[in-house]
Amino acid sequence: MARGKGRRGDASDAGARTGRRRAGDATVRAEVDGGHAELVPDPDRPRAWTLLVDGAPQSHVDLDDPVHLDFAYQRRIGHLIDLVAPPGRPVRALHLGGGALTLARYTAATRPRSTQQVVEHDAALVAFVRDALPLDPGARVRVRSDDARAALARLPDGWADLVITDVFAGARTPAHLTSTEFLAEVRRVIGPGGSYAANLADGPPLTHLRRQVATAAALFAEPALIADPAVLRGKRFGNAVLLAADHPLPLAELTRRAAADPHPGRVEHGRSLTDFTAGAPPVTDATATDSPAPPPSTFRTR
Repeated sequence: MARGKGRRGDASDAGARTGRRRAGDATVRAEVDGGHAELVPDPDRPRAWTLLVDGAPQSHVDLDDPVHLDFAYQRRIGHLIDLVAPPGRPVRALHLGGGALTLARYTAATRPRSTQQVVEHDAALVAFVRDALPLDPGARVRVRSDDARAALARLPDGWADLVITDVFAGARTPAHLTSTEFLAEVRRVIGPGGSYAANLADGPPLTHLRRQVATAAALFAEPALIADPAVLRGKRFGNAVLLAADHPLPLAELTRRAAADPHPGRVEHGRSLTDFTAGAPPVTDATATDSPAPPPSTFRTR
C-alpha cells in the first residue's frame, strides 16, 4: 500500500470495465470488504489508475505500460524483482497482498513466463480490480482470496524465488504478519537463492520499523532496508522496504538505483542497520501488534 499522493475525480464509471476511458471519464467506486474502493484516473497517462481504499492510496497501474511504477516503494521492490535473477529469466513469485496487482503485472512484463501467485484477503476488492483493470490473458498469475499466512502455510518448501508482502487492513499491517513465526514460514517457502521484500510503514519513534528489522535479522542472514532518509531519521511517517535473504544481496546496485530514484532512498545494511535497530527485540506471535496507524494528514490530497 502506498503512502503517497492521491487524486480524486467526479463519480463516473464510464469505460472502466475494460480499463479504457473517454475524455471526461472519472473515478470508479465500489464497496469492498475492506471499505470504500476508488479507481482514480491519472490525468497524465491515458490508461492509468490509482487505487484507493478508504482514502488510502494502495496501487497505481498503467495498463499500457505495466513496467511503469508510480509509487517510490513499488519502484524499490521493483529493483529487487529486476535483480533476483538474470534479466528476463522467469521466476516463481508469491505476492501476499494484491491491491491492483501492480507488482505482479510488472513481474509478468519484465520476466515473461514467470509463475505467480497473489493472495488478497479482500475478495470483493479482487473482483473489482480484475473487472476494471483486467490482467493480460497471457500472464501466468493466479489470484486467490485468502488470509496471507494461511495461504503461505499451504505452499511447499522452497517453492518461491521471491516473496513480497504488502498487506494492509485499514492502513495497518495485521499483527500476525509481523512475527518471527510468520517470517519462518516465509523463509521455508523461499528456495535457494531467493529473496524476500516487505512494504512497511511507520513514523517517529520508528518502534515498529526497528522491531521488524530485528525480526528479519533473527531469521535471515542478510537483511537490508531502503527508505527515504527523512523516514529513517524519524522526521515523518512513510514507507520503508525491508529486504532479506540467506545470500548476499546486490547491495551496490540496489544502492545505486535507490539513490537515482526521483524520490531518492538510502540503503541500510550491516553495521548501519544494526545501529538503526538500536537493540529492538524481534516480534513474536505473543508480542505482535498491528503496525501504527498513519497520522490523519498522511493521505491528504493536493
